[in-house]
Amino acid sequence: MPFRRLVLGVLLAGAVPALAPAQPADRLSIELNTVQDVGGACRLTFVIANDTGMQIDKAVFETVIFDTAGAVVSLSLFNFRDLPAARPRVRQFELPGVACDTVGRALINGASSCIVDGAENAICEDALVLRSRLSVELLG
Repeated sequence: MPFRRLVLGVLLAGAVPALAPAQPADRLSIELNTVQDVGGACRLTFVIANDTGMQIDKAVFETVIFDTAGAVVSLSLFNFRDLPAARPRVRQFELPGVACDTVGRALINGASSCIVDGAENAICEDALVLRSRLSVELLG
């Protein structure tokens, strides 16, 4: 009888996670997806997934661009605008006078503004997860 209880316990333990509802990831993911030279500027394309469970009305990040030698090329405010919960968004920013092959890293230096329900909120920094699909690093 103890063996049957053990087997039943193991089977139930394995089934419980499958029956549990999926939990939100509580993440604000920003991915550097592509860089493209366009008319004398480098265009950075980001894919954002807001899995925080909150509608973000406005997200502005201070962003630093470094060249391949590690020198700062620019420091800018990138306005990612509204980021609806559970809906991906694509945002593009251009760096005038910069060739994409000279960009080595991008640093999200922090949230300059993060508005949720009409007030500043820390979710843009607390839930931030960064990644890059490219050889250009995205750091934070």
